[in-house]
Amino acid sequence: MELRQLEYFIAVCEEMHFSRASERLCTTQSNLSQQIKFLENELGVPLFDRMGKRIALTDAGKVLLEQSRHVFAHIQYARDAIAEMGTVQGGTLTIGVLPGDADLLFDALLVDFHRTYPNISISVIETTKISEQVTAGTIDIGVATAPSPNERLTVIPLFHEQFALATRADHPLAQESSVPFAQLQHLKMVMFAPDHQVRQLIERYGLQEGFRLRPHIETTTLSSLLSLVEQGIGACVLPRLLLENLKKPEIAILSLTDPTPSQDICILYRSDKYIGFAARAFLDALQAYIRTATEQAAGRNLIAD
Repeated sequence: MELRQLEYFIAVCEEMHFSRASERLCTTQSNLSQQIKFLENELGVPLFDRMGKRIALTDAGKVLLEQSRHVFAHIQYARDAIAEMGTVQGGTLTIGVLPGDADLLFDALLVDFHRTYPNISISVIETTKISEQVTAGTIDIGVATAPSPNERLTVIPLFHEQFALATRADHPLAQESSVPFAQLQHLKMVMFAPDHQVRQLIERYGLQEGFRLRPHIETTTLSSLLSLVEQGIGACVLPRLLLENLKKPEIAILSLTDPTPSQDICILYRSDKYIGFAARAFLDALQAYIRTATEQAAGRNLIAD
């Protein structure tokens, strides 16, 4: 069994057509068919059901396809690891974050990281499809809520995120330290658009408490949402750590109780993909940054109490 034969086999599986696969591989259809036949003879089983001009994978073919992809993933892993030996504290990195989270995670962090590692090129992408894009390989590292179990993903807990109510500093509730979650239904609210993950989280909590929030204004950006709060247009619910790190004196931060909306934020990356210097350095920096931010927030709350 040769790597070239496995490469040919994968191409046929992806195209489900010998002629298209041969064109993609820049070889003749007869050579391609012969290499697949060699594989089938060596394994002693057919890999494709041939139904006229149509083909379909047999059960044996499905097993070989899965294992062949693992083989090439390991080869790529080795290539990446060896290639990195020739670089010193460099590389490229694509990071996926949930919409709005860049404001919490990546303003001060990116500046400090760039100063420490000026040779690393970073691209930050806001997306709601983080686990899917990490699995597909279009994103190197994702920062998101915990995904469904997936053996191809490594999941590292980052922090437990609680949400709080943000109001203008002169709002009637601003002097309170906390408000019951149910009181949101009586407030003039401004919120993200319905497809935003923060909006969806808060609405789930509201439905569990028996009411649906009906915001007076919806917006797609965090900056406009904060501006609406600062102008006294309405209150909003946002991650507490984000609000505390923004340090805006015009905005009061109130705890939400009974219940307190929360979610777990995790780091995601491909289990079978080589984690290079750039990714390792960023993972360490991100975890240290969140640890420091969390400790500082806890210290401020202790002083306030």
